[in-house]
Amino acid sequence: MKPLLHACALAALLATAGAARAGILEDDEARRAILELRNRVTQMEQRYNEQLTQAREEIQQLRRSLLDANNQLEALRAELAKQRGQDEQLARDVAELQRRQKDISQGVEERLRKFEPQKVSVDGKEFMADPEEKRLYDEAIAPMRNGDFAASAQALQAFMKRYPGSGFNDSARFWLGNAQYGKREYKEAIASFRSFVSNAPDHPRAPEALLAIANCQLEMKDNKGARRTLEELVRVYPKSEAAQAGKERMASLK
Repeated sequence: MKPLLHACALAALLATAGAARAGILEDDEARRAILELRNRVTQMEQRYNEQLTQAREEIQQLRRSLLDANNQLEALRAELAKQRGQDEQLARDVAELQRRQKDISQGVEERLRKFEPQKVSVDGKEFMADPEEKRLYDEAIAPMRNGDFAASAQALQAFMKRYPGSGFNDSARFWLGNAQYGKREYKEAIASFRSFVSNAPDHPRAPEALLAIANCQLEMKDNKGARRTLEELVRVYPKSEAAQAGKERMASLK
C-alpha cells in the first residue's frame, strides 16, 4: 500500500516538475518575444526619429530655399520696378527731347521764313519779295498816311537805292511823286511821275500819274504844259477815270 502511494507521489512530483519546466520554457520564449518586440519597436522608433529628423531638415532646407526664392523675387520685383521707372523716365526724356526738337525746328523754320522770298501783290502786280524788303517798303509808305511827306520821300528814295530791281519800285516811284507833291517840290514830283509812267506805262496808276503831272504844272503856272499833259492823258488812257477828270480840267483852262 505504501509503495503504491509513494509511486503515485513520485509520479505527481514528476508531473509537477515537468509542468513547471514547461512553464519556465514558455516564460523564456515570452521574454524573448517581448525583447524581440521591444527591439523591433526600438528600431522602428529609431528609424522614425531618423526619418522625422531628416524630414525636419528637409523642411527647414525647403523653408530656407523658399525664403531665398522670395528674397530673389522681391529683388526682381524691385529691379523690375526700377527698370519700369527708368523706362518711364526715358520715355519722358524722349518726349521732352522730341518736343524741344519740334520747337527748335519750328523756330528755325520761322526764322528762315523771315529771309525767304514771299509772294506779294501791289496794285494788281504779283512778284516775289524778301520779308525785309516788304517791311521797308511798308515803313516808307506809312508816314504819308500821317501827312509826313518828307519822311516818306526820304524813306522811298532810300528803299529804291537799296533795292534797285525790286518789284515795289514802280509803286515806290508813284508814291515818291505824291510825297514830293505834298512837299510842294513840283519839279521833283514831275520827274518822279514821268519816270514812273515811262517804266510802267501799263500800271493801273499811270493815268493818275499823268493827272498829277498836270496838277504840278498848274501849281507852277505852266498852263500850256498842263494842257499838253492832259491831252496826252485823254489820248493814251481814254477810258480811265483820270482821263475824265482831265477833260473837266481842260475845260476849266479855256
